[in-house]
Amino acid sequence: MTQSGIINNPTLFSETLFEKMKKLCPALETLEMYEFNYCMENVVPDTGWDLVKIEPVAAIEKRITDIRFYKSIQINKKTNGSVELDTQVADLTRTLFLGLVTGAYPPEWIDAHFYFDPRGFLFFARTVYFTEKVKAHLRGKPYMTFEPRQRDFERVQGVGYKDFKAANKEVDKCFIRFVQKLIAHKKTPILLAIAGQTAAGKTEIVERLTNSFTSAGQHVTSIELDNFLTDRDYREAHGIDSEGKQALHFDLLQQALKDITQGKKISIPRYDFINATSSHDISGNLKPDGVPVEVEPADIIFMEGNFPFLLEEIVDLIGIKVMYLTDDPVRMKRKWKRDMDYRKKYQLNYFRNRYFKDQFIMAQIAYIPQLEVCDLAVDTTRAAIWASAEFATILDAK
Repeated sequence: MTQSGIINNPTLFSETLFEKMKKLCPALETLEMYEFNYCMENVVPDTGWDLVKIEPVAAIEKRITDIRFYKSIQINKKTNGSVELDTQVADLTRTLFLGLVTGAYPPEWIDAHFYFDPRGFLFFARTVYFTEKVKAHLRGKPYMTFEPRQRDFERVQGVGYKDFKAANKEVDKCFIRFVQKLIAHKKTPILLAIAGQTAAGKTEIVERLTNSFTSAGQHVTSIELDNFLTDRDYREAHGIDSEGKQALHFDLLQQALKDITQGKKISIPRYDFINATSSHDISGNLKPDGVPVEVEPADIIFMEGNFPFLLEEIVDLIGIKVMYLTDDPVRMKRKWKRDMDYRKKYQLNYFRNRYFKDQFIMAQIAYIPQLEVCDLAVDTTRAAIWASAEFATILDAK
């Protein structure tokens, strides 16, 4: 049958697309054809596939590597009170669907530049974190590698922490051992900062590190950088992204780190992740109903967040800088479980728009720059631990 015959035959179009998509996204193999058609009801353009434009691959590649494209995505545009899926996000998936069905886009090209999220039913651009500059900083190759067990996640639609933890068992165990050796070398008290993307597993690995040091009789505490976030409504109203000093009660953060590294007890803001509000007002004062987080001094102070190494005023206080990473497709599946199923944190299209927009922007302005200066980098998806030359020398020592 001709291409135009396939395009104008909804049944044949879906059947052809389904067979090709199962190879690109193994998680779709769990669906029956009629379930795939349910998903397609939200994608088929009102004007039909004839008017969807097939763009040159070079044009698409240029767009998905341009930060201006992501900044143009509207995450909270509403119609009749409901958040819309951004038109550019929806159109990209339609274009890739059509190109896949017609053969305009080779599956290998699509897979190299995009991944498909089965629950959101959208294509997202792949992010490259380990650039040549990052690799050069980290000695050109991983310090240690293991069997990448996250490959099993390609066949599931959501990932809970129990399975995530099991897949990362070997790499996490080795990472904990490395941190123990580094702290023994550098001595305490020490501030260890762990940066990484949302849903990469930062909070959980800090808890496991805490348990390991506590069991050894050392006093441990943690500071979550996200607790210093100002109210989300304020940030969005003023066009403030969730990174950098402007997004934080920064004066409170700076003073808190100075105090705790001097052995003082500190009282810090508390961020409500469900309501996206801080215990403190924009001036840094405790709200009438606010409840701060009290933090006792300790030998080992863990600080986790998206961008601690980028804050010049506090970086000198950090004794060990760690990047803890998980690839975007796995994080997305974790976020479906954590933020949508459990926390019920976002409206559907807000969730999809925000992830599409933020993953690229945050990689460029926060994660890649920190990878270029970190001491250790843990890549759980590829089950690899990277080390800077200085820290590799420490780890090599008997």
